[in-house]
Amino acid sequence: MTFDELQKALQILGLRERSTIGEIKTRHRELVKRYHPDSCGDDGDKIRDVNAAYRVLLDYITEYRFSFAEAEFYEQNPEENMRRQFMDSPLWGGHTESGKR
Repeated sequence: MTFDELQKALQILGLRERSTIGEIKTRHRELVKRYHPDSCGDDGDKIRDVNAAYRVLLDYITEYRFSFAEAEFYEQNPEENMRRQFMDSPLWGGHTESGKR
């Protein structure tokens, strides 16, 4: 697979550069319902493109090496990153130097 093929698959499915597995599956289901030859009268070209794009993304996800590093965790969880940064700040309800709230 090439990067261009990956980008084309994202374009066909109408997905952003960062998408969850759930978003990919949901979008695929939506497009299958819309373009299935039995429901739209199409000759099947569009559904073949949608299914091929879905397979490209699934192949990419299957081979992707996930990072469980701390920096990656906080990038994927911005709310937790904010909490970590400001949880001890007196301005945000954290502990003061004397240990009181």
